[in-house]
Amino acid sequence: MRVLPSKDMNLNDFKTLGLSAGLIAALDARGLTEPTPIQSHAIPYGLDGLDVMGLAQTGTGKTLAFGLPLIHQLSQIGTKPAPKTARSLILAPTRELVNQIAESLRSLTTRSHLKITVVVGGQSINRQIGQLSKGTDILVATPGRLIDLMDRRAVDLREVKHLVLDEADQMLDMGFIHALRRIAPMLGTPRQTMLFSATMPKQMEELRRAYLD
Repeated sequence: MRVLPSKDMNLNDFKTLGLSAGLIAALDARGLTEPTPIQSHAIPYGLDGLDVMGLAQTGTGKTLAFGLPLIHQLSQIGTKPAPKTARSLILAPTRELVNQIAESLRSLTTRSHLKITVVVGGQSINRQIGQLSKGTDILVATPGRLIDLMDRRAVDLREVKHLVLDEADQMLDMGFIHALRRIAPMLGTPRQTMLFSATMPKQMEELRRAYLD
């Protein structure tokens, strides 16, 4: 097992974090060599499959803090996902954020076999059902549309072994905790859960106790 970072460690290069050579090359192509503080502290724990709770302001690189460990782990799997299944689930509160996350992750997986699927409201649900019918490695979704698809039996979440809650404080503000209580029991176990937020409201402790180890 790799040495995990402490607050005194200066992990100022992506190459020191334990990422695969393919991911390092993808980061280099984007001109990214130095991780932000949230990335340098969260990525090694994420790579080891541990649950992570990350607190950092918007714009500090939280997407790569959870996305890089996720891509690294999924890239080790040599088979395609089964029809209607997903291997990982990223939940975000808005359509705009879901699309931003997916775009960022796709820029790092152009040379890999990984498939990223987006499901959000305001777009054709039939088209999304068709995309999910082939299975996906990374499903990025808003909670409401995901529940619509679950109700139609268009997606099977039992193979999900990685759950990410991004901008969790916004999801709490928008009442998505009730949606999460419906979604979480449908996911596979054991699983890795990573929760990222810009603030730490009181309800976040409830999320931590319920979903993180």
